[in-house]
Amino acid sequence: MSAYAHTVGAVVYRFDSLRTLLAKASPPRSGDLLAGLGAASAAERVAAQMALADLPLTVFLNEALIPYEADEVTRLIIDGHQRAAFAAISHLTVGGLRDWLLSEAAADSALALNVIAAGVTPEMAAAVCRLMRNQDLILVASRCQRTSSFRNTIGLPGRLSTRLQPNHPQDGAAGIGAAILDGLRYGSGDACIGINPAADNLPQQVRLLHMLDELIARYAIPTQSCVLTHVTNTLAAIERGAPVDLVFQSIAGTEAANRSFGIDLALLKEAQAAALALGRGTVGNNVMYFETGQGSCLSANAHHGLDQQTCEARAYAVARAFAPLLVNSVVGFIGPEYLYDGKQIIRAGLEDHFCGKLMGLPMGIDVCYTNHAEADQDDMDTLLTLLATAGCTFVMGVAGSDDIMLNYQSTSFHDALYIRRLLGLKAAPEFDAWLRQMGIFTGADGVRLGAMPPLLAQAARTLAS
Repeated sequence: MSAYAHTVGAVVYRFDSLRTLLAKASPPRSGDLLAGLGAASAAERVAAQMALADLPLTVFLNEALIPYEADEVTRLIIDGHQRAAFAAISHLTVGGLRDWLLSEAAADSALALNVIAAGVTPEMAAAVCRLMRNQDLILVASRCQRTSSFRNTIGLPGRLSTRLQPNHPQDGAAGIGAAILDGLRYGSGDACIGINPAADNLPQQVRLLHMLDELIARYAIPTQSCVLTHVTNTLAAIERGAPVDLVFQSIAGTEAANRSFGIDLALLKEAQAAALALGRGTVGNNVMYFETGQGSCLSANAHHGLDQQTCEARAYAVARAFAPLLVNSVVGFIGPEYLYDGKQIIRAGLEDHFCGKLMGLPMGIDVCYTNHAEADQDDMDTLLTLLATAGCTFVMGVAGSDDIMLNYQSTSFHDALYIRRLLGLKAAPEFDAWLRQMGIFTGADGVRLGAMPPLLAQAARTLAS
């Protein structure tokens, strides 16, 4: 591998590989520091960023961070790279890419950002990210329009979708149903109604799938359901005739980390084909839902010496290969061992959203933190507001923002209503029309709460009895 160097004052900083250069140029975060990967000082970080800025983008096509022979994600990135899409930026350095992304030329043509998406490797996205302030990440991401569809259309301009997350510590039907009705009452659920099951029990997961399917059909809700279980369970559920809309799986940016999740690319391809064969979408056929998060490769000791943000960007290459409906980074979920405080969580959330959007994904963020992190709900309010201005595709909707099954803090139904009102954002068009038809939302702005719809009131009384 090549060596890199940059002089700051009288000090020459040397970086023995591209992998080291990227790690040292990354903004400080606890995971990289604990792993011995981050810069030892601000001066070393700046030197690495300066050296990185002068690096031609073509270097990332010629120098694999993880050897091609040793990692199927590397092979996916290299074999799937679209040279025609890369042609428009192939002459640029990393610093030149940053300047172009922020230029009027990029601003004047959303098509330009769409064209280059397939030519941007995750390493290029991770590299340019390190040269950008938070406002840069927000501005560029806001220019990247990425849409996907199943029973509604996600990611259109002026829209912000939500995943209604009605988790229950016992998978209780009454508790799940109450949370769903509460979420629908506040306009949540157009990204999907998605349950993290408490038990790794296939019959119970099939029961939840039928429950969600019956609810969506009964009230003619233009949305999709998902039980966020392991992909092998979803395949087994499909074999049992369960009504599967979306296939969920947590993914990471290295083959070894994915293996620790019990998956590989072939298994994801098999699951995608099985879901497509069901033909349950009405306006589109994007059937995959992926979750990621900075630190997963480090926590599995499967990072190959890469920093956590570069590993995270590589996970987006995996997602991109399967044309997903939804991708989201559960940004603060792993804990302070990887993102220590609110400042690091906010930065990571903006990075993940930017990199995913730049690479062509319908990118959402679970604006969240664990209770032992140095963060609070004010930090999440800040991140939610920043992401919404950046054109985030979707966020979570959790009753009271407190997930009582997973034991972490996220965004509430009220938070989604706040940001839609603040910025004049609406739900996916098909779902928004349903909200108006039901009388849930009224008024010219489309986010004024109406009276409790009779059908939902009846359902609430049934649950209470």
